[in-house]
Amino acid sequence: MQIQNKVLILHGWGGSDTPHWQAELASQIAKNYGTVSFPLLDNCHFPSKNRWIEQVKQILKEFKPDTVVCHSLANTLWFWLCEEDNMKQVERLFMVSPPSLNTEEKTIKTFFPCPLPQDIYAKEVHLLVSDDDPWIALDEIKTIASHVDSKLTILEKAGHINADSGYGKWKYIEKLVIQNKKDNIK
Repeated sequence: MQIQNKVLILHGWGGSDTPHWQAELASQIAKNYGTVSFPLLDNCHFPSKNRWIEQVKQILKEFKPDTVVCHSLANTLWFWLCEEDNMKQVERLFMVSPPSLNTEEKTIKTFFPCPLPQDIYAKEVHLLVSDDDPWIALDEIKTIASHVDSKLTILEKAGHINADSGYGKWKYIEKLVIQNKKDNIK
């Protein structure tokens, strides 16, 4: 039976190709007859906030996802998208390892500082983070989670929850995204 929901997976700075968990998730969704879009955003190693916003706005308009899965800088991008006109609400938003809203990294400086949006444009938000992520402190994570009315999962010693910290195939995120999709089939 085909899964009816559409999942958009947005990578962070530098992309999320194999063996990153996002690439594995995209593969698993496709294997389960799901509809997935996992675009390589423009110039991912030297990203421009405005170019990424325009690219993802077009993808949102054409693909019309029900579920969005963001990693790292894609979370910051989502916050900026929430400030745009004509944003449409998605059913579920998974935010994994967002960086600090005040990150001071030269290569991605156009994204920061970033305000928290008034509306997150998602009916259900799930924030997944690590207690030792080098890009954000737990206090700030808790502030973000509260602001966006998110479920919060804190993993122990998982770093930035990427391939470098051992997150290739990640069954937990697959279960959250894929299993819940199957449950929604009528």
